[in-house]
Amino acid sequence: MKNSPPDNTAKSSRLAGWFRRKPKAQPEAAAAVTGAQPEGAEHVLRRLEWTTIRRLDGLLQGDYRTLMRGAGLDLADLREYQHHDDVRHIDWNVTARLQVPHVRVFTEDREMAAWFLLDLSPSVDFGSGDQRKRNVSADFVTVLARLLTRHGNRVGAMLYGAGVDTVIPTRGGRRHVLHILHSIQNRPAQVEAGTTDLRELLESAAGIIKRRSTIFVVSDFISAPGWERSLALLARRHEVVAVRLIDPLELELPDLGLLTIRDSETGEQLLVDTHDPGFRKRFARIAAQREAELREGFVRAGVDALELSTDSDLVESVVRFTDMRKRRTRLAAGGGLPAHLRRAA
Repeated sequence: MKNSPPDNTAKSSRLAGWFRRKPKAQPEAAAAVTGAQPEGAEHVLRRLEWTTIRRLDGLLQGDYRTLMRGAGLDLADLREYQHHDDVRHIDWNVTARLQVPHVRVFTEDREMAAWFLLDLSPSVDFGSGDQRKRNVSADFVTVLARLLTRHGNRVGAMLYGAGVDTVIPTRGGRRHVLHILHSIQNRPAQVEAGTTDLRELLESAAGIIKRRSTIFVVSDFISAPGWERSLALLARRHEVVAVRLIDPLELELPDLGLLTIRDSETGEQLLVDTHDPGFRKRFARIAAQREAELREGFVRAGVDALELSTDSDLVESVVRFTDMRKRRTRLAAGGGLPAHLRRAA
């Protein structure tokens, strides 16, 4: 007799998380079966420099100052306040004189510090194709870190597994990028480490990173609730970008018949019938609801979100994101003060 999935909505909701968290084989185990060896940090960096960094270096040429803010700021102009402007940049003297809120427009210094907050909990080991989310995370960090250090900037990282267990201070240079990549690659696999709580990572970052920086939170955001407030508090002091790792199988479940799925973070298992159309519809509905909640959480926190899928091209994803940032910057710059108002200010 064919098994059918339960109709209980709460169980279906948990099932979405279970399936998302099913891990693939660890790279060490795969290498033992095939006889191949995992790529070393130096080999990975050289591969990315040839295939990815060169492409991005040309496509992002000249866009540096509009994408990330350095530590030093020079006053360039004044303009009327617009939605999403930082209230800390309001010029209260000009606002009182003109009876209309105005903000200061700054020219950013090139020197900056960037931090990568890396969620390396068991859920990022999942991947339905050739790539796992952990691989996508490592490639993104390597590419961005190398692009930044080539311009004389410093990068650092905080690694989260069962907790925040590694903090790599900000430094520059190719050797430091290799050190970060090596730390990611050589972390031991964690089995049933418990439910991920991103609040711990974000709150630790708020306590450790004192100087204003650009922070990339790289995670699949499969976490205990409540991280949105911690993300918003971090974004008040720093420029924060949420880099979300996703896999196509997390959004839509194909007909694969009977499956035993396992939560890699708690060890819980469940037998499901993916042949049932009703079950697949419930799965898709729950996934869509989670997508909407995540996007709403990012908006409330006031951070931009970059989505990196295991089946998409890293260069295209990054270029799409930077184009969005540039368009918004140009729109904001278009609201500058007229000449007679600048003289009055």
